Parts: sequence; C-alpha cells; structure tokens
Amino acid sequence: MRNILAEANRPALEHFVRPGVLLAFDFDGTLAPLVRDPARAQLRASTRVALQRVARRYPCIVISGRTRADAKARLRGTGVESVVGNHGAEGSRQVRGLAATVDRWRPVLHRALDGIPGVSLEDKRYSLTVHFDGGANRRRVREHVAALARSLGGVRLLGGRNGLNVLPARAPHKGIALASELARARCDRAVYVGDDITDEDVFAVREPERFMTIRVGRRRGSAATYYITRQREIDRLLRVLAHARPALRR
Repeated sequence: MRNILAEANRPALEHFVRPGVLLAFDFDGTLAPLVRDPARAQLRASTRVALQRVARRYPCIVISGRTRADAKARLRGTGVESVVGNHGAEGSRQVRGLAATVDRWRPVLHRALDGIPGVSLEDKRYSLTVHFDGGANRRRVREHVAALARSLGGVRLLGGRNGLNVLPARAPHKGIALASELARARCDRAVYVGDDITDEDVFAVREPERFMTIRVGRRRGSAATYYITRQREIDRLLRVLAHARPALRR
C-alpha cells in the first residue's frame, strides 16, 4: 500500500481523476469519525465544506452500511445525492426478496439474543446489525452470536469494529454496487475510499485502470492499493481532489 497523499503519488491521483471518474466513499470511519454510538455519527464541519467543494466538481456517491435514508440525512447539504445503503444492497435492482428474508430472521435473532448483556439488534430492513458494548466477554459473545446467525442459513456475515452485520448471502455487496453506479453515472473509472472489512469487496477488484482504491488507515492484508494514515486526513484528500478539477457548470 502506498500513501496517496505522498508527493510521489499525487500525479497518479491527479491523472486518474480526469473527466469520466466517479468518486465513491464509505461513511462511518471514512467521511465521518467512528463513534461508539452510531446514532451520533456526523461529518466534521471542515469535512462538510470540503465535500461540498468536491461534489461541485465530480459525480459523487456514498456506499454505506447504514440504511439509505439514514446516510442521506447525514449528508444533507453536501451536494452528494446518490447513496446506496445496507452495504451495497439498498438502492440495487437486486433487492427483491431480501426484506422478506430478513423478516424471517429478525424474530429468531431477537429471541436468541434476548437477555445477553451488552448486545442489541439494529433492524435495517435489508440487513441486521448486532451491536456489542465493550464488556470483558465481548469476543466470546461475538463468537456465540456469529454461530447463531450462521444457523439461519443463507447468511453472509460482515464483521465491523463494533458490530456484526447479518445479510442475505445473495445480497449485492459494495463492489457490485459500485460497478452498477459506475454504469449509471456513465463513468469509466472510480475512486473508492473506505476503512473497514466491508470495503474489501471493492478493494479486492483488481482492475487498476478502472478502480483506484484508498483505505483509511494502513493495514496489512488489505487489498487496497493506496491509503491515508487516519480518518482526519479525509479533509486533505478532499481538498486535493477539489484542487485537481475546476467546478462543474450546473
């Protein structure tokens, strides 16, 4: 992995973002700092201003694990209107039948998790997220919950820093969603910035002529090509992107 903000790599970024590029971002841990309570997540004021500048210059999209409505509300006023939720599933044409599957799982998990301290279940219609607090037995509880979820059948589990995401195995992932949005936006390339295991579905797409992948935080084993060192550097990356392109006429 190479630091995309290093002087040696700036020319590659500036060349890649010529006309025909789509900018795509994860939300939590990428555009917004991670917080213990997901309901309290928000953009910094500086990030909001920088994102507004970028959205005037490029087609932009956010692909989030949040519901589409939730993410859109947190992006209001930035100029970013295109949002895909539920890790790539919500907003996809392949969403049919996913909600019905989650409807069957929900009561089963509710009963199984009831009474386990520090565990809560978030319903996102097309997926479920099990949240954990910082208790001493967190790892053991997580393994127990993962085994319960797998017993449902047809499940894909996506780990996160503070939770476990439970999705139908056939749900489109972020890589599929980005390819679909690329075609919809009539772009031939995309820059994707993400920070978590859920973003590896994009990072793993080895098409450097079509996808420039940037991870928030350097991590051994990640398939991303580039990185920024920490979440706060998203402002600097956005400023570089804005500087590389004059504002588009509306």
